[in-house]
Amino acid sequence: MKAMLDVDEHHWWYRGRRLIVQTELERLELPAGARMLDAGCGSGRMLQELAAYGEVSGIELDPDAAAFAASRGWGEVKVGRLEELPWEPDTFDLITCLDVIEHTADDRRTLGELRRVCKPGGWLLVTVPAYQALWSLHDVANHHYRRYSRRTLRAAAVEAGWNVRRFTSFNSILLAPAAAVRLAQRGRHADSDYTPELSLGPGWLNAVLERPLRAEARWLGRGGTLPAGLSLMALLENPAPHA
Repeated sequence: MKAMLDVDEHHWWYRGRRLIVQTELERLELPAGARMLDAGCGSGRMLQELAAYGEVSGIELDPDAAAFAASRGWGEVKVGRLEELPWEPDTFDLITCLDVIEHTADDRRTLGELRRVCKPGGWLLVTVPAYQALWSLHDVANHHYRRYSRRTLRAAAVEAGWNVRRFTSFNSILLAPAAAVRLAQRGRHADSDYTPELSLGPGWLNAVLERPLRAEARWLGRGGTLPAGLSLMALLENPAPHA
């Protein structure tokens, strides 16, 4: 578990994604004492960021990760599936779901359940991997069901009842080299020595790889968008009370 925490805290990808998510959160007008949920919270690192805005909860499928997230003391953490959330309707002002819905078999059901527990006028911030054409051993090893385009993510969100307020790509600068690596993986098989875990690598390399995401966060924080990237981010609003 310490290895998971080290990766969450120091790996360039997680650090960069947190910066990008933070820039979006700072643009929202959340109520004082907002209630927030990190859906698929892993080791709980994102709970620390959300705690600056109000009361935080998390849910995680893996019991060990959930226990570790709870031990960090940022808020309640429950064990469960996103398709069956253990909260009453209209509970949260903001939900983050970061690189999670691609792990669920029915993303419409997942997005609908997230909407059920979101207050009318509340927000859902989602990130997902982009481009089904980049499907590779990486996705198989990480138990993904799909990668997304803007069209497919928008369709899933709208069918679940969300209003789409903002779309952007991110991790754009590294798209070309990462795509080359992913496409090269297509010749490998799941029973090879491939491992999906992220490794930290040397500190200097992490710093270099984090810089493009820092630059993207500054651009997105000014309201800009990016046309292409390895990931997609969508800001969704719950439009009305549930029937």
